[in-house]
Amino acid sequence: LLHPHSVHLSSPSLLLLLTSPISLCRPAERSAEDVDIILTRLKGFKAFQRFHPSLLLQICSCAFYEYLGKVFRQGDIGTSWYAVLSGSLDVKVSETANHQDAVTICTLGIGTAFGESILDNTPRHATIVSRETSELLRIEQREFKSLWEKYSQCMAGLLAPPYGAMETGSNNDSEYNYNPQERPHLPKYDALFCSSMTVPSEKLQRGGKVMRNAILSRAPHMIRDRKYHLKTYRQCCVGTELVDWLVQQSPCVYTRSHAVGMWQVLLEEGVLNHVDQELGFQDKYLFYRFLDDEEEHTPLPSKEEKRESEEELPETILFLAQMGPDALLRMILCKPPGQRTGDDPEIIYDELLHIKALSHLSDTVKRELASVLIFESHAKAGTVLFNQGEEGTSWYIIQKGSVNVVIYGKGVVCTLHEGDDFGKLALVTDSPRAASIVLREDNCHFLRVDKEDFNRILRDVEANTVRLKEHEQAVLVLEKSPRASSLGNIRYTVLSGTPEKILDHLLETMRMDTHHSDPATCSVNDFVLMHCVFMPNSQFFVCYIFNPVCTYHAVAPPGSEQERLEYAVTCKRRVLNLALRWAAVHTHHLQEEPAALIFLEELYGSVSNDSRILRALKDFVPDLEKVVKLQYQKVLTQFSNGDEKLVKTQPIRNCDDILLKVYCSDHTYTTIRVAVAATGSEVTSAVADKLASNDDLILVHLSSAGEKQMLKPNDVSVFSSLSINGRMFACPRDQLNALTPLPDQEGPSAGSMSSFQLMSSKDLAYQMTLYDWELFSCVHEHELLYHTFGRQSFRRTTANLDLFLRRFNQVQLWVVTEVCLCGQLSKRVQLLKKFIKIAAHCREFKNLNSFFAIIMGMSNPAVSRLTQTWERVIANTIRAVRHCRSQPFNPEVCQPNKNHAEVRGYVRKLCVIDKQRTLTTLSYRLEPRRT
Repeated sequence: LLHPHSVHLSSPSLLLLLTSPISLCRPAERSAEDVDIILTRLKGFKAFQRFHPSLLLQICSCAFYEYLGKVFRQGDIGTSWYAVLSGSLDVKVSETANHQDAVTICTLGIGTAFGESILDNTPRHATIVSRETSELLRIEQREFKSLWEKYSQCMAGLLAPPYGAMETGSNNDSEYNYNPQERPHLPKYDALFCSSMTVPSEKLQRGGKVMRNAILSRAPHMIRDRKYHLKTYRQCCVGTELVDWLVQQSPCVYTRSHAVGMWQVLLEEGVLNHVDQELGFQDKYLFYRFLDDEEEHTPLPSKEEKRESEEELPETILFLAQMGPDALLRMILCKPPGQRTGDDPEIIYDELLHIKALSHLSDTVKRELASVLIFESHAKAGTVLFNQGEEGTSWYIIQKGSVNVVIYGKGVVCTLHEGDDFGKLALVTDSPRAASIVLREDNCHFLRVDKEDFNRILRDVEANTVRLKEHEQAVLVLEKSPRASSLGNIRYTVLSGTPEKILDHLLETMRMDTHHSDPATCSVNDFVLMHCVFMPNSQFFVCYIFNPVCTYHAVAPPGSEQERLEYAVTCKRRVLNLALRWAAVHTHHLQEEPAALIFLEELYGSVSNDSRILRALKDFVPDLEKVVKLQYQKVLTQFSNGDEKLVKTQPIRNCDDILLKVYCSDHTYTTIRVAVAATGSEVTSAVADKLASNDDLILVHLSSAGEKQMLKPNDVSVFSSLSINGRMFACPRDQLNALTPLPDQEGPSAGSMSSFQLMSSKDLAYQMTLYDWELFSCVHEHELLYHTFGRQSFRRTTANLDLFLRRFNQVQLWVVTEVCLCGQLSKRVQLLKKFIKIAAHCREFKNLNSFFAIIMGMSNPAVSRLTQTWERVIANTIRAVRHCRSQPFNPEVCQPNKNHAEVRGYVRKLCVIDKQRTLTTLSYRLEPRRT
């Protein structure tokens, strides 16, 4: 392995290689025994531990050892590829190819690599200078090309140096030249890193072991030697069998594609491997092998290991179920666009809806992008995607991680994060790259659009886009719709613009004779609902009153008297139509905005006068009158955070008041009356006034587990943020650590099975559905906006939405609580069956909220681990429950045969334990660990 350069025997890694005379042998002179000895020694280097054994064996057969005693200069033609075994090297790049002005852009440490330009005989892209005594592993060009042809997928990561850049100076990021477009015959990082080169995370490695042990315990026939085309594959599983098995293990695995994504998680981590090292898991008759079965004669798990795996299986499946969708998406993106199945573009499109860089694009463009996007990933910080001055070949979107933008002479000028994009400018202007892009952290994922696809999509977009400019600035951007309007005219969709211009366009194009489902009408409805995000009501009124185009009193253009009259009537009708739609959506806000009431009153007065002359306006007078009069019928409702009332639930409005219990550190409490939308500072002020306290109080949400969350002074509607058994505390800051949960926060100590076991499962499901529907009906569309964009920005409550979401958690914990408080096995089995029946009836009533809450409750680790209980339940029922479809709820579907007051009262006052540790403790009391 020794190359005839001078050597320093003081280096520990070098001594390791030189302890045997065989290290002096040149590759052609090495015997099989020599290669085995070198292989054993090289495995001691961390940098080689990620290599596949067969690849590492080939490297041992052809590699040289070299001490760096020379400089590799930028522009030279390379003859070898190198990996750093010890020491460190500076990477210097010159923009002018003059070595005197070269700038150090990074430092290569142990495990890094350079010299990949030998694959296409291009000059060295940088100058390499040794900072200290450094040892290298060298592979000559012919052997390296041979290895690449055979192990291209596994070696893809090696061609993105530096593989592990060290931080140096003020610039802690590095760059190195790699342009995949210069090598069209090489993969462009379209696939994930080879699983055999990945060191699995500890959690996923344990997860793979749990899955393997569970299979060997429950279905040992799945892992066995298999023959295919006269070849034997040792200790393998079949892809379709793995999917079948996983779908049957837990209701949280919804579909076969979901299961595929979960296995893909393990495949990416190298915990599960395809026998031929393919990078995507497939639901086909393909062979896969667990990491523990890679070595021959791997012992079977012991009884203790199987028992532990059985206990950990539910949590492992839940963990993989959460990671599965992302892994499935990555796998789909790794496929060449032409090989993606019918559902693949839809999965990609759904992901694009959440990417910030694409938010300004239309759905049509996003669907176009979904068909051409390619996944690209890089493992190590310091990897350079492209260099300043290179030709632009691709547009990138950051899916995970971050990158630095580096400019010669300036260093890092900015950092881009998840959701940002880069590389577009060079494609649009057909100019060289204006900066270099360097990975800022390990394991970054990108979505890439290559130049040809980018130009085609951009050209199509520009051809169908109309821009209205004022003072050289675009104030309205419209996109031509693929379908014409019902009258055959060209229809345009608003992409962006100033609020005023969007409003002008909607009014000018509004037709009074179209159906409510017409896209033009839908655009108006969307604007009415969403304008509060970018155009407050105050600005909306100003546009109505002062804009000469879209106001009720718009001035008609020159023309005949009849033409001017028709124009005026059309404008007035459009404005009135929009005003009534706006008032219908914002009814619950009008009382809180005096400007809105003034606007509506003035509009009502104008319409009343004009309708005497213009008969076309008479139909608007009664509707507008109702809106104005309704605003003076103020109803003040009080709410308490205690037991829910049995009366029909009513929507909570901003102008309502709430009676709120606030506790002190000694567990005494005071009741205050505040507005629903009261902020944290307003609540603490009310408490201080009630207690006559001069202390500076803080507001704390204390959960049943003792977790403390300090509420901010500007938090809105603080009462609705309480967890199910959470309580609101107010105390001086120095008493924060002394706060302890109230005894009643622990939840019930005995189950209510004796009560609700006598109730009909169908009646329970009906009352749960009825209550869910009441809560859901109270949620206003705007609450979803406030929840998404932050209710603090709008100073509005999301109390109705919060209560609806809280109900889901309450039902889920009700299932867990009742099961864990049922000490008798036979009754516990009956209890689970009853919950399954209730879930089935909820599905029958199209109540997915309670249906999935019950399913998730039964999937809770404290319940799913009760194997003695589950062994006695009907699996077919669970499978049937899993397949559900959503349809609107019809209260007339089920009319209970008996007085349902008791059932109604029970489902609205569920008592639960919301502390997972307590539930798990109760679970182990019911069924201790098997010995």
